[in-house]
Amino acid sequence: MRMERPFPLRTNRIRSSWPYCIVLLVISGAAFAEAPFRTPISYEDADKRAGVLLAQMSTEEKLQLVSGYNSFFIHGFPRLGIPALRMSDATQGLRLKADIGQTIEKSTAFPAPIGLAATWNPELAYRYARSIGEECRAGDVAILLGPGMDNYRVSQCGRNFEYFGEDPLLAARMIERYVRGILDTGTIPTLKHFVANDTDFYRRTSNSVVDERTLHEINLPAFKAGIDAGAMAVMTSYNQLDGEWCGQSHYVITDLLRGSLGFRWLVMTDWHSVWDAQKIIQSGQDLEMPGNTNITNDAARLLGEGKVGIADIDRMARAIMCTCIAMGLYDRSVRDDAFRERFPAHVECALETARQGIVLLKNDGVLPLEKSDERTILVTGLFVDELASGGGSARVEGYDVTTMRQALSETYGERVSFVAEPTDDQLRSAGTVLVSTGTFDSEGSDRPFALPDLEERRVERAVGLNTRTVVIINSGGGIQMTGWNDRAAAVICAWYPGQAGNRALAEVLCGDTNPSGRLPISIERKFEDSPGYGYIPEGEALYKGKPPIEEMKHPVYAIKYSEGVFVGYRWYESRKIAPLYAFGSGLSYTSYAFASPRVSAATVLRTEDVSATCRVTNTGTRSGAEIVQLYVHPVDPPVPRPEKELKGFARVELAPGESREVTITLTPRDFAFWDVARHDWTVAPGDYELLIGGASDQIALRKKVTLR
Repeated sequence: MRMERPFPLRTNRIRSSWPYCIVLLVISGAAFAEAPFRTPISYEDADKRAGVLLAQMSTEEKLQLVSGYNSFFIHGFPRLGIPALRMSDATQGLRLKADIGQTIEKSTAFPAPIGLAATWNPELAYRYARSIGEECRAGDVAILLGPGMDNYRVSQCGRNFEYFGEDPLLAARMIERYVRGILDTGTIPTLKHFVANDTDFYRRTSNSVVDERTLHEINLPAFKAGIDAGAMAVMTSYNQLDGEWCGQSHYVITDLLRGSLGFRWLVMTDWHSVWDAQKIIQSGQDLEMPGNTNITNDAARLLGEGKVGIADIDRMARAIMCTCIAMGLYDRSVRDDAFRERFPAHVECALETARQGIVLLKNDGVLPLEKSDERTILVTGLFVDELASGGGSARVEGYDVTTMRQALSETYGERVSFVAEPTDDQLRSAGTVLVSTGTFDSEGSDRPFALPDLEERRVERAVGLNTRTVVIINSGGGIQMTGWNDRAAAVICAWYPGQAGNRALAEVLCGDTNPSGRLPISIERKFEDSPGYGYIPEGEALYKGKPPIEEMKHPVYAIKYSEGVFVGYRWYESRKIAPLYAFGSGLSYTSYAFASPRVSAATVLRTEDVSATCRVTNTGTRSGAEIVQLYVHPVDPPVPRPEKELKGFARVELAPGESREVTITLTPRDFAFWDVARHDWTVAPGDYELLIGGASDQIALRKKVTLR
């Protein structure tokens, strides 16, 4: 079976100044630098075999198959040679659940996906996902319920840490490599949550009102990339889209997912997310989870009344079996104990992800804190002895967890002291203060953009008493920092770092690792500045998690995506609102210069590719990695368009003084917008600027190209 690419193959050509060489790097479509993924059994053969099995099944067995059981399983039927298949959360590792029986004693806690996105490294996304897929195989898990890929629209969303940031291009490039990493282990990845599920505030009664263009330009590209990379399962979301719950919406599943995006494998509901058995069955949905709910209770009656036909049930059952057969899940054991030997490599991958994902937001010269420096270090705040992590279905406990106390003690020895409640004199007299803060983000509720009052006062007190205060943030997204950012000597965004991530933090602090993470989000100065502001109904407030039955008591409320395609940095630039930290930004312990821009042709046909090349030089004294970012600016567009949009990027490793040439090739799709009159992509003729730099607000080079 041949899987189509999401966009034509793209590569980076990098020439080093000395010695001369050419290196191929992954940029925008490089998930397919190797052969496209092929299932062990072709779709056609799997579908034919599923039809044979279907003919041997009773109606009762078919209804059992299309409704899950024991919370995380697809039904098995031994008499037909159909095994029960286990699913497991989540994107950042394998979540172990004792209540459904564990087949493995441990799993690696990786950094949160938003931290993975901050690496801007698709090849690392592949390694990360392949490691998780190997642990699935060791743990007898056939279907991983990830990657999560909803859009970072509301900075308060409790599940932002599970996703890949605000930009559809960056998310797509990371997702396609993630999907391939899982697939290459023989595990099925599940793209979730489809679609426009960008808040967890009463997520079961939120109604996302999104226009067609915004869906196609902002919400769907990452799903399209994952599908074209070979993803074999999609999970629908809790929310409504334009007035119908996604898990039972014919428009969402049949028109958008199966029609526009061309998906033909397994579609499942999120747990307890649908309410009408007839709509579920007729929407294009295949599997209702966790089972013993609507289909179990009502499908037989609906069949008897003629409101649904057995052909509807057959379609659902056949899709489930076809997907499982194609991956070979009926012909081999899911569990493979040989993968248990790979755990040390998985931990190393988790550590490397944390190293590359930590973002140095601000540094007034206090960092790095060299090991040879004799000044004292006082550490205080949250997460010193507890690993910072998100909650809900994405939580992975990990093992052999390195705490911040352990990592800093091993790095600095007796120079470092840990004081839970330091006095003013202790803060003033410390050579450097490290104050750790952040948030506890979780599925099931959103959290305030501002820190809790106690945390805000803790940070303000530290920066007010010691000018060498470094603020370390562990969070699933941006937080409000305007009360103390200007007075902090340095600010580090460490996300939720995973079980080895505090080792990476210590390496960054002391300079053993040069920080290279770049923000996959914009961090606003105040929540009122953001496009998501105002989504909470008037008179209501944020809350901690509620059980499903309580969520459903809340009236359905509309979330109007009135900003359209102007989300994230597109919004701030269109409204001329300066964020505190712009999308793509991040500092290093060295410096970089961009020069010598050129394009492959000044004028090209709208059907042709165009390449942009520049030279990047490490002008400092330390080795490091720069993220070359290419944005496209339409000069005189026929419809309202963002000031610029990310269309390519490359991570470039450079020694001190080293220069390299980077070439990014753009396809016609990179200049296109979604034309609502044609219901398709359109490339308008005219002038476009190609903008190259180290962040969305740090454009160093510009070259014009004309499309005709």
